[in-house]
Amino acid sequence: MVPRANALGLLRKDDQILLEEQKGVHSKGIGYFYRPIGGTIELGERSYETLIREYKEELDVEIAIKRYIHCLENIYEINGRIGHEITQIYEVEFKDELLYKKDTFQVVEGSRITQAKWISLGNIESLILYPNGLQELIKQIM
Repeated sequence: MVPRANALGLLRKDDQILLEEQKGVHSKGIGYFYRPIGGTIELGERSYETLIREYKEELDVEIAIKRYIHCLENIYEINGRIGHEITQIYEVEFKDELLYKKDTFQVVEGSRITQAKWISLGNIESLILYPNGLQELIKQIM
């Protein structure tokens, strides 16, 4: 397996951040885990373009890129298999201000449907958040 390049967009509303809630097997066990919206960078696509595309595909919303934040390298193991991600992290914002009034968003990725919701920055320490290192990064920058 080769490393996967992806991009994630941190979207903030006051003291909250928008995170997708997923349930399943992850590197720390089985159960709920959270991550910002984003996905795999396609060949020939810039990482910021990935975010614009992924937010449109998964939430059906338009975003603007505010700034590049950091790159996280995540090496993990699930069911005895090693995974390796190189993740570009950006701060993004909704183009439509009315979207900040929504409490939840349906996240559609192929046949899989999950939910994204606003989570208080004070509560992220109690969550399993991916990629590894993101909790510490959020504490530093937000």
